[in-house]
Order: sequence, then structure tokens, then C-alpha cells
Amino acid sequence: MHINFKKSGFFAVLFFTALIVKGQKQQLPAWQPGFLDIHHINTGRGDAAFVVFPDGTTMLVDAGDMSETHPRTTSSRNAELVPNRSKTAPQWIVDYIDQFLPKRQERKLDYALITHYHDDHFGEIDSLRKTAPGGYQLTGIMEVGTLIPIKKLIDRGFEFPINLKDSKVQAEERFSSDAYGMIPTLKEYWKFVDFQSKKVGLINEALKVGRSDQIVLKNNPKGYPEFSIQNIASNGNIWTGYDDSFYALFQQGQYPGENPLSNGIRIDYGKFNYYTGGDISGIDGMGQTDLDALESHVAPAIGPVDVATLNHHGNRDSQNPFYVRTIRPRVWIQQNWTADHPGEEVLRRMTSKQLYPGERDIFSTIMLQGTKDVIGGRLDQYKSQKGHIVVRVYNHGDSYDIYVLNDSSEEREILAKYGPYEAR
Repeated sequence: MHINFKKSGFFAVLFFTALIVKGQKQQLPAWQPGFLDIHHINTGRGDAAFVVFPDGTTMLVDAGDMSETHPRTTSSRNAELVPNRSKTAPQWIVDYIDQFLPKRQERKLDYALITHYHDDHFGEIDSLRKTAPGGYQLTGIMEVGTLIPIKKLIDRGFEFPINLKDSKVQAEERFSSDAYGMIPTLKEYWKFVDFQSKKVGLINEALKVGRSDQIVLKNNPKGYPEFSIQNIASNGNIWTGYDDSFYALFQQGQYPGENPLSNGIRIDYGKFNYYTGGDISGIDGMGQTDLDALESHVAPAIGPVDVATLNHHGNRDSQNPFYVRTIRPRVWIQQNWTADHPGEEVLRRMTSKQLYPGERDIFSTIMLQGTKDVIGGRLDQYKSQKGHIVVRVYNHGDSYDIYVLNDSSEEREILAKYGPYEAR
């Protein structure tokens, strides 16, 4: 158990330790108005982050659900489904949301944001999936949204830089031979959106780059004027950093792959800043810094932040030196599911005091044995290598704690607490 009660004193540590010795499990204290909670949920099947805004507005970022029919999913190269196989990954996401949803609030998600259309972010159909009453297969965000109503679903759209609903586009080799079924899954996704819009009034929008009025406080906006969410990037369109203007990296008809089209947002709460950006990258195929890639373009628009998730799970093509030096977070959070994450060179860049001075703490939802075998002792720089990771921000954004919750237990008790950190 790693606990740092800088403000609570010696006796608080003794009290907390005594409870652990007695075997009593400590639960995360309930959310309270004024708290910003960011839960990075580990299911072993992809990204999912549940966010509770200071006024109780809720948002889910991604709902990864890789198919159990792929050899990579069931191999030792990839993580196991956790906490157990009694539920699907989306069902576990909803179970988690139900546990930490603010009390006395309507059971719903005010927002869901899908960063891009890959299986570990929005789901994947296969022969094992069940069919919902709406005629769509249950996977990823489709199963989450069937189990708990979503008021507004934001994605990257489908028309730019290529029209994914165009039958000629869908027939192209790059999509027809896609082993992970992006187009077939998208067709189920569109069925889901159509059905849920008629059934519960779901609103579906593409992320509006440059805007800070698309994802807003729904319950008490006047109570927290220092809270906002800035849309940074989508479809290779990058916010300039002023008003709501942006510029485009790609032209109509130019498809660079799905990862560079990821949606990216920055959450601001007083002094506190948090960034998450899907699977963008900044290192080219030769291992060199790619100044034409998304990371190099979004970094100046993001600016320095307190907490950032690793782009592309910490894959070798991510966290280029310019990006790391520019956003220089105090805390890095890695959402991953495979032994390929992180690349050792990514770890070197994240921890380099040459790129930016000062302390930085790193947390990961899982670290597989294959990664440990290759990287070895350098992974000791991580504060935690397994569990749900919760960022809880207090005092109108002045300070925050990091909790690690047990992802092997349905109770999700506290395994460790770090902080308090002072927002910068």
C-alpha cells in the first residue's frame, strides 16, 4: 500500500494502516459537489474513462471491446478480461459507472465521447455478439448505451476526410481486408445511433474543433465558472489556440489511417489541466520525430498540463520529444492492454529531465509480463502497474489526488493513494 498523506499527518497514516492490517477494505470516498473525478477503467479490452464534472455532469470517453475471437486477445501478449469473465467488457464498464455515479442523480450519461473507430476504443462485432432489440450487435459503446442511456454521443463524424458511408470506400482493400472489422462495426454503430435517437432521444454530433461550448456543465454551470472542456483536435483539424479557429492537416480524400483522426480534448478546472487524445502519434516509421504528425501540431495548443494520458497507449510511435517537452505533465497515465506498451524509448522520453525538469509520476492500468521481461527494472519508475486509476481534483482545481483501485475485485477497493498534488 502506497499512501502519502502530506496534510493528514502521522496519526492519519497509522489509522489508515491499522484498518488495512485488520483486513477492512477501504472504498473510494463518494464524489461530492466540487470534485472533478476522472476514472480510467481497466477491463483488459481497451480504453474507457468515466468522468464526473464538479456539478455531477457525467461523461464516458471510449468503451473499448476487442473481440474474444482474435488470437491476439486470448494470447499472453494481451491482458485478460478483468475482474472476471462473468460479464463482457462493456457490462463491466457500466457496472463500474453504476458504482461511482453521483448519488440521487438520474441514471444516465450526459455525454459519451468516442475518440476514433478502432476496436479498443469503440468496440468490434463478431460471431459471438448478441443482437439488441434495435437490430444492432452489442459491443463497446453500443452495449454501454443499451444498458445506460446516453444523452449526447460525440464522435469524429463519418464524412471527412473520406465518407465512410460511401459503398465504394467501404469496398476498398484497406477496409474489406481489415481483420478487426471497422466498417462492419461502424454499420452496427450507425444502427445503434439511429435506434437510440428514436428510443431515448440520443443526440449524435461530431466533435467541433476549437469549441469549448460543446461539452459543458449541465447541472450547475454558474457554480463552477472555472471549469471548461476545450476541443483540441479531430480528423486532423487542429485548434489554433485562440477563439474557435482551426487548421487542417488533411484534405478531402486523404485518409492517413484511423489513429491520426482521433479526437482530443483538454479539461480545465481552475489551475488544473488534463489532456487525452486517443491514438495520435509523433514518431515516424524510422523512429524519428515526425514534425508533420499530430503530436507536434497539438502540443502548442494543449500547453502544459497537470495530467495527461499517453497517446496510443504508449506505443513506440508516440510521445515524441517535442510533445513531451511542451505539455510536460506532472502525472502520466497509461491505458494499455498489451505487452507492446510502453515502448522502452517512450519510457525514456517521458522520464527525461533533459526534456523537462521536475518530478513526474507514471501510472498504468496493466503491465504484462512480456513488457517486464524486455524492459526490466526501468519499469520500477511507475508508481502503479495495475488497477483502475482515479484522478480526483479538489478546491476548484487547486489540488488533486491519485487513487489506484483493485481491478481484480468487483468491490474496487483502494489499493493505493498518492498525493496531494498541487495543480500548477
